[in-house]
Amino acid sequence: MQAWQVHENGEPSEVMRLAEVERPTPGDGQVLLRVRAANINFPDALLCRGQYQVRPPLPFTPGVEICGETEDGRRVIANPALPHGGFAEYALADFRALLPAPESLDDAQAAALHIGYQTGWFGLHRRARLEAGETLLVHAAAGGVGSAAVQLGKAAGATVIGVVGGPDKAAVARELGCDVVVDRRAEDVVAAVKEATGGRGVDVVYDPVGGEAYTQSAKLVAFEGRIVVVGFAGGTIPSPALNHALVKNYSILGLHWGLYNTKNPALVQHCHEQLTALAERGAIRPLVSERVPLDGAAAAVQRVADGVTTGRVAVVLEKGAGA
Repeated sequence: MQAWQVHENGEPSEVMRLAEVERPTPGDGQVLLRVRAANINFPDALLCRGQYQVRPPLPFTPGVEICGETEDGRRVIANPALPHGGFAEYALADFRALLPAPESLDDAQAAALHIGYQTGWFGLHRRARLEAGETLLVHAAAGGVGSAAVQLGKAAGATVIGVVGGPDKAAVARELGCDVVVDRRAEDVVAAVKEATGGRGVDVVYDPVGGEAYTQSAKLVAFEGRIVVVGFAGGTIPSPALNHALVKNYSILGLHWGLYNTKNPALVQHCHEQLTALAERGAIRPLVSERVPLDGAAAAVQRVADGVTTGRVAVVLEKGAGA
């Protein structure tokens, strides 16, 4: 089979190599899946760089989120078991963790429903307890993680403010349903959000960026607000001033979605049921901005790493699956 492999750490476009390899053999509790579509996540770039919290042995195949097909023809969503990731014709996955792909979504959309939307659901509902009528601020609102949070926020009845970088991403954020869009490259984020909220600030902040975005979040969070720390795509891990959290009376909530797979897997299944119901009624739909063939995976992962994409980029293997 064909599979992208990383033999040394570095930038995705430099270290990912397409090769002919043997199909992986399932271990105990694992299943072999034919990959129909693989969604590209920022962690795929971190894996290539050797900067992710999980460091599979070299060589490995990246690709942490797929829509695959079982031997009996069932379409499923899975997180491949590294080092046999999803940028390949076949991947391995934990049989117990397989989730049914919603019929309302094509393969590329189904592949993109899992990590970003599960993270959004857990962040907004489990951690922040977002309520209808509250105001939600989403950093990187046009990206893969942010776009999911925007849709989930709107589905929950919140007013959503999206922060983006550039006019093209601003247009995408508006299409996603943001009530207010702030272009950080052209506007003062703090001033714009304060104006939009009448000086009150926001109830919940969803931050997958870190760095300066977190600094802005602390200035904008309202009384009894909640800042959900999802990741550090900006490259800088902030050091929160806890005295500031005390004085302003807000909460800082960490979210590592992957822990739920071991700590409370039943909740992951419950979340998928909620997401499937939302997808079936059209309240959420993954924004797949690009569908590329398997041989275009390395270049696509690099574009995601460089932050120049919007929504999700999917590698589509099944002919016509992304149509």
